[in-house]
Amino acid sequence: MTSIEVLFLALALSIDAFVVSLAAASTGRISGGRATFRLSFHFGLFQFFMPLIGWAAGVGIAPLIAAFDHWIAFGLLAVIGTRMIHSAIAHDSGKGRKDPSRGVRLVALSVATSIDALAVGLTLGFLEMSIWWPSVAIGVVTGSVCVLAVVMGNRLHVRFGRTAEVLGGVILIGIAIRILVTHLAA
Repeated sequence: MTSIEVLFLALALSIDAFVVSLAAASTGRISGGRATFRLSFHFGLFQFFMPLIGWAAGVGIAPLIAAFDHWIAFGLLAVIGTRMIHSAIAHDSGKGRKDPSRGVRLVALSVATSIDALAVGLTLGFLEMSIWWPSVAIGVVTGSVCVLAVVMGNRLHVRFGRTAEVLGGVILIGIAIRILVTHLAA
């Protein structure tokens, strides 16, 4: 696999993390350098490690993962998206509104957006290809596009307020549905 192909693969795998970062930042709960770093770093880190895990797991675990990985991603994204919409509609003025760049939400979003990278790692393992360069590229590209997405999402929040938060929730649910339909239709 050439370096250009690896970069295109990394960009393709980073799209879900980009959209989720954009949606999460549109809530207005991710502001400042620390929150941006946390979100981008964790998304990039999970995207880096998942191909390594998939590659190391090899053929033995592939049937086990394929049976339910799409359900995990669907469930995590759908729940978080639904909560975002509910929070925006309820106008709870900050009560119960949690920063998606912290804690369990951050881990859930990181896992949900990186499951496809696990499958890529399995595929590269089956093809007996090196995993280090693709994993590094996937992690760095994902982290970088997530920084851009947070900046864009914060601008959307300033301009559109709660409407952006509802749209962000709808986008997360849309990604969840796309993941489920894509796997069930395959």
